[in-house]
Amino acid sequence: MDDACGPILIIPCSGVGKAFGLVGREATYAVIDDLRPEVTGTVCLSLLTLGDEAAQARVRERRTITIDGCPKMCARVNVEASGSSPAASFRVVDTYRRIRELKPQAIAMPDEAGRELARALAEEVVAEVDRLLGREED
Repeated sequence: MDDACGPILIIPCSGVGKAFGLVGREATYAVIDDLRPEVTGTVCLSLLTLGDEAAQARVRERRTITIDGCPKMCARVNVEASGSSPAASFRVVDTYRRIRELKPQAIAMPDEAGRELARALAEEVVAEVDRLLGREED
């Protein structure tokens, strides 16, 4: 697929059992399902971690944006281990630091603060998707 046509892959950390991991996944779903479904997709991080050749090839063939929920930066590390460099990387904690009143507590289903934080992060990711596609507003 031609890189200029997309899709851009959004790869969140797994972050199971972690509030910021949940926020990262929810932000990813907001982007790929609702905000930019025509130009974004995802690859399961577990497939990259396991060395799945098809998943690694998709990452190498397309621009990727990683979203990490903790300092281990698993999404970014696994994209790089697949032979690619992310076009952009986001950390949930950076969005949280800008909007401290949105402190998520839930780890299984997002609470109100988690949903709002995920939406704010999704908007940041969408701005980067648009920039990568040359869609920025003047």
